[in-house]
Amino acid sequence: MSPASSCCVLVAGSANLDFVVRASHVPAPGETVLGRELALFPGGKGANQAVACARAGGAPTRMLLALGDDAHAVPIERSLREAGVEPHIVRVADRATGTAFVCVSDDAENAITVAPGANDALRGEDLPDLSGVGHLLLQLESPLAAVEAWAQRARAAGVRVVLNAAPARPLPSSLLDAIDLLIVNEGELAVLSGIDGDLDAALACIPTRGVVVTLGAHGCRARLDGEHLHQPAFAVSAVDTTGAGDTFCGTLVAALARGLSFAAALRRACAASALACTRAGAQASVPSHDEVERWLGEAAPAPAAVTSFPLQA
Repeated sequence: MSPASSCCVLVAGSANLDFVVRASHVPAPGETVLGRELALFPGGKGANQAVACARAGGAPTRMLLALGDDAHAVPIERSLREAGVEPHIVRVADRATGTAFVCVSDDAENAITVAPGANDALRGEDLPDLSGVGHLLLQLESPLAAVEAWAQRARAAGVRVVLNAAPARPLPSSLLDAIDLLIVNEGELAVLSGIDGDLDAALACIPTRGVVVTLGAHGCRARLDGEHLHQPAFAVSAVDTTGAGDTFCGTLVAALARGLSFAAALRRACAASALACTRAGAQASVPSHDEVERWLGEAAPAPAAVTSFPLQA
């Protein structure tokens, strides 16, 4: 991807207050698990990605979000501003601020239930002026009609549109046609492509110009303009994987907005995501630009190599 005309990133999407409890394991259906400590963290995929983008450095970051007129909104707005995000807030008086209930197991896996609240009040017309914006980063925790309207308006304005298609759901072609780069995990890729177990085939049938699939401990795979890329993961001792995918998305878009090559942006995003797994919380775990720089400088050279190979028939 060539550099955009502006390095400013606008994130439009969800913001929640996360109620996080640690337990020995994530409960199965019908099971009650006795947890341990409870902690509150600002979260929501949109807000997490905005914080990650701002902390990545070099890309001024704005965010469109909706909050209720309640106490839960306060730490969310504070976290965004402290990270350097300029918020554009739609205040919803008759709905509570979004919340998420997260169970984190001792092996760092998680299960999340979200009550959208004010997030569901966002509409297509809420998107702020796009002057100076080079990239628009979206997710699917906002109403789908609003997401599509934002993408189409940005595409018409010459803004690069990046969609993290999470939570997974089938998407209309009218939305996919407005996307420059799609970011998904393996499950989300299977839902969109209808192909499970064959990454090459699944990547090939996604109609967007570029697509990235995150693979957890195996790093990520990507397709851009007919070429496939593979970035191996960085080895860490995981504490909490909550927010790792959002860290990847925000860091990747910030790197692209700064003009880094696609391969270099993937490497930086994988490093930031790995570091995020070593800390608790979503936004609280997002590393700074300097932390990622030190990590990349100290990491073994093998995991940093991006290999490319032709698209298989």
